[in-house]
Amino acid sequence: MKGLTLQKAGIDAGGSLMKIVYQENNKKHYKKYPINQINEAVSWLKIAAPNLSVGLTGGKAHLIQKKYLHNAVLIPEFQATCEGARILMLEEKKRSNQHFLIVNIGTGTSWHLVAGEKYERILGSGIGGGTFIGLGSLLTKKEDFQDLIHLANKGEKENIDLLVKDIYESAEPPIDGHLTAANFAKGLKVKHSDADRMAAVTNMIAETIALLTLQAAAIHQVKSVVLIGSTLIGNESLTSTLEYYLKRFELEAVFLGKGEYCGAVGAYDFV
Repeated sequence: MKGLTLQKAGIDAGGSLMKIVYQENNKKHYKKYPINQINEAVSWLKIAAPNLSVGLTGGKAHLIQKKYLHNAVLIPEFQATCEGARILMLEEKKRSNQHFLIVNIGTGTSWHLVAGEKYERILGSGIGGGTFIGLGSLLTKKEDFQDLIHLANKGEKENIDLLVKDIYESAEPPIDGHLTAANFAKGLKVKHSDADRMAAVTNMIAETIALLTLQAAAIHQVKSVVLIGSTLIGNESLTSTLEYYLKRFELEAVFLGKGEYCGAVGAYDFV
């Protein structure tokens, strides 16, 4: 890439990742770095385009502005996320009405209510990608996100979660027997693998997010849910479980292909 071909960029610097959307030769491109590689990411930007216009958002935006990009524009995180989601929905032709929820599953999870041109953060939870990696590493001794996803995708939650059918045994349960009665309740009483532990972690995260989403949707009379965030990328077990529960709740689940870049897209659009 030659210098000065980049004209502007949006950066979302969160708890785990630094996501960059940049324009090169009138086309948008997407790039991400682990947050501990800020030096490498900013050095690449400065070499590529010394006079680049940058929009910054996310928890570490102030740090990056102060230390590296003094002329960058700071955009409030929730504003950037919601505006970026709107833009990506149009670009990806994901249809929704003007009244929906955005569920951003990053290190933690945030819920935003979108009503026309207005948006509002209505809820937050510490359950999210940080839980997936942190609890997953404690239970399996593996710390790589992709390794944990691989385990979750091949595990069986019922080898460690107590299901409704386990309680009723031979009797007919009054609700779906495959629903979780108690997360991790079988503990050490039964044999299970690292993959089963990760499947149970994933299910617990999905159930918690789905139940909080149901409550928020009921309060605000919303039927459409747009799910975004880095934790969903390549995480088939999590996305399929979320989709399953939201469908049971009669909610429409919309997943954005570039959903992890919503904040960066919103920051990019601002400059």
